[in-house]
Parts: sequence; structure tokens; C-alpha cells
Amino acid sequence: MKLRFLGKDSKPNESPTLYATDEGSYVVQGWIVTDPAVLEKLDVSGDETIVEVPARLMAHLSKDGLDGEIANLIPPIVGG
Repeated sequence: MKLRFLGKDSKPNESPTLYATDEGSYVVQGWIVTDPAVLEKLDVSGDETIVEVPARLMAHLSKDGLDGEIANLIPPIVGG
């Protein structure tokens, strides 16, 4: 998998980052969600994890040339 850097939201000791892959998906670096109250609301399989990122990180999605059309209606939903 090749990663293409889209952007980050840096603060001291924190660097949520967004990458596009050459496989039509995204890699997100963020804070691991460990709050049991949040996790119990989600169905997370053993090969998945949940991360939290600031909303402003998603502004970097525009750098991927997205047109807003949903390309895959089956999770994970990926814009085409």
C-alpha cells in the first residue's frame, strides 16, 4: 500500500494525520478511543480500532479531489 500525505493537525505531542492510499481508501492517525461508554455503542471487530481526530482534519479530504459521490455503499463507505 502506498500512502499519500493529505494533511495534519499538529499541536505539541499530537499529530492527527490523514493519508490517501493507492487502494481507494484512507489511513487516519488519531487518538485511540478507549472510553467504554463510546466503545459499547460500536461494533468493532478484532482486526479494527477506533480513532478520534479533530473535525478540521477532514478539510484535507478536498486535497484528494473528491467529488462527493459515494462509490461503495457497503462499509467502509469510500468516496469515489
